Amino acid sequence: MSLESVHRLADQIRSNVSKVIVGKEDIIDKLLIAIIASGHVLLEDVPGTGKTLIAKALSKSLDCSFKRIQFTPDLLPSDLTGIHFYNQKLSEFEFRPGPLFTNIVLADEINRATPRTQSSLLECMEERQVTIDGTTHGLAKPFLVIATQNPVEQQGTFPLPEAQLDRFLFKIKMGYPSSEEGLHIMKRFMSDNPLEQLQPVANAADIAEAQKAVLQIQVSEDLLRYILAIVEATRTHPDAALGVSPRGSQALLRSCQVYAALQGRDYVIPDDVKAMVVPALAHRITLRSSQRLRSDAAESLLESVMRSVEVPADAPLR
Repeated sequence: MSLESVHRLADQIRSNVSKVIVGKEDIIDKLLIAIIASGHVLLEDVPGTGKTLIAKALSKSLDCSFKRIQFTPDLLPSDLTGIHFYNQKLSEFEFRPGPLFTNIVLADEINRATPRTQSSLLECMEERQVTIDGTTHGLAKPFLVIATQNPVEQQGTFPLPEAQLDRFLFKIKMGYPSSEEGLHIMKRFMSDNPLEQLQPVANAADIAEAQKAVLQIQVSEDLLRYILAIVEATRTHPDAALGVSPRGSQALLRSCQVYAALQGRDYVIPDDVKAMVVPALAHRITLRSSQRLRSDAAESLLESVMRSVEVPADAPLR
């Protein structure tokens, strides 16, 4: 697949999702970036802002298998991964795969599950495999986890640990719609649900080809050093107890490559890095206790870092 085809594919999916979702073009683009970059997404906001709806609209736009898991405190790891059960007719143990064996997983209200159940996602999100009773099973390709959580509600929830957050390519806040968008939403859903009529415009093979194609996106050494300087600056910032890991720098690089492809370019520019820094890195920073009560502390830290790091001039790549 050519980069022009990737751009065209993204336009088709974006247009299809927009038949259901009003506005939120930036969030739709980030979801597209995540799936083409082989990443996962954590959608965070108060109930009713469309987190589950946008995940379902994306899944229905792709002719891929889809499973939704409602996370609750009594959910067990085996409820996700599957089990070996004894088949009395065959007199042998048989593997029954869980809902993780699919292309797109919607982990609804992920922070309602216990840490034990949350940890069962670590292997599948990073290595695209699940180990059960000593046997490793590969997962489908592409494999995308879209998780949702409510940041306000505390009762009956378990905060995601840093190791779990670091598995997500992006953490995205939905936000409330504008007045005009709110009016449009009521009109669109007043007499019908457009999600029910949504048809797929791409399949798993298209996504796999797009994932390979974006590897062609060129990144100059100056920009690689720019990304590294940003990441290293988070580790020495006075407000950060723990900065961005090497996995974070890889996530920023890959998301910049896909972002450039969606803009119709075969090379990354500094503006691509600036656009991807907050969604790719903010959730990977552990703040000092004096800053944790501020909801925008990580974003402010990254803005401070961006001002302090010198932006490279656009160097020719050829």
